[in-house]
Amino acid sequence: MKLFSFLAIYLSTSCVLADENIHQQVTLQGKWLIEESGKTMLDPQTSALKLWQGKLLSLSDRSAHETQQKQLHIINPANAIVAKESLKMTLSTQVKESCFSAYLADKPDFEALAIDPNNDNVFFVVTEDARIGVQLSTDCQQRYQKTGSTKYPSLLVRLELDNSNVLSMTHVRALQFPASYNVGNFPNDGIEGMAFGKNSTLYLGLEKDNKGVARIFSLPLSYNFWQSDKFAPVEDTEVKLPAFKKGRHPINGMDYLPAKNHPGYIVAAARNDNQLWIIDLDKQKPTKVISMEFLAPVTGEDKQCNDWELIGNTSLEGVAVAKDKIWLINDPWKKHYMDNVKCESNRDKYKRLSPLLFSLPISKDWFE
Repeated sequence: MKLFSFLAIYLSTSCVLADENIHQQVTLQGKWLIEESGKTMLDPQTSALKLWQGKLLSLSDRSAHETQQKQLHIINPANAIVAKESLKMTLSTQVKESCFSAYLADKPDFEALAIDPNNDNVFFVVTEDARIGVQLSTDCQQRYQKTGSTKYPSLLVRLELDNSNVLSMTHVRALQFPASYNVGNFPNDGIEGMAFGKNSTLYLGLEKDNKGVARIFSLPLSYNFWQSDKFAPVEDTEVKLPAFKKGRHPINGMDYLPAKNHPGYIVAAARNDNQLWIIDLDKQKPTKVISMEFLAPVTGEDKQCNDWELIGNTSLEGVAVAKDKIWLINDPWKKHYMDNVKCESNRDKYKRLSPLLFSLPISKDWFE
């Protein structure tokens, strides 16, 4: 069989060639996130979003303004107002005694968020790029050297909110990628999305592997998962992800979408493409690709502009599944966010690196 014939059969049976197979195209109108001061949110560098007790929780990474780091921000989805009091992280005695205490006490690069399906006061975050942070001691380096990826391991951190509204890092475990997975050593292209599925299975979305391809791994969290301080090895789900002719197409945020009599779906954001991927965990259907464009509201009397302006660079990083819709939030890219300025009344918002909140109705035909 000729190579091009084999490739055509492979793509038709195994995955979607996303350059040519767009299932749906939508235009979404956003809301600027507003702090209690009345100004738009200052440089949160949003790396995750989840629905929590009727509100939305967002997480900031290490590159955020120092006032936004190491905390969960509470957002009212109805008006995109950010609560004055966030949930700020502290370290438990157990975490302080771990190999990773110095890094977690400094400026960890948190890149994903999941909420325990059995206890919504328990959260999980994961670290990504630890090159700049406080490094491991010699003994700890030897203990955790077989990461299967980066020199400093990706860390899964458990957080719990107590009755006094104190959010504590209660446990931490290093993630391990089997060498056969060929994940590669890419410190700034690690796990960027997390979501819980059925049977307390945690799904983790990797930006790219050695072949430059996004991957989704799974990690079952048993009742005694946190009793160990050894590596937590992940498993490759081998789900069918879209294929592209060229370019980089990472996963940068995701959530779980349940379905009756079915393992469910992963909804993943591909920030480079302005796309959502609807991924079948049963591995029977090819991924549905939703192509999106985004509009920012224009406020003030700007005679040069209409009520909405098209955003050239959005960079989605947060996905939160609700009952009948999906909430999305962007991570303003410092290098290119000011390129979006068309209407002068929005210049300061882009300068403050303020994100926008969007929503998309869940469609039944995603699952057909």
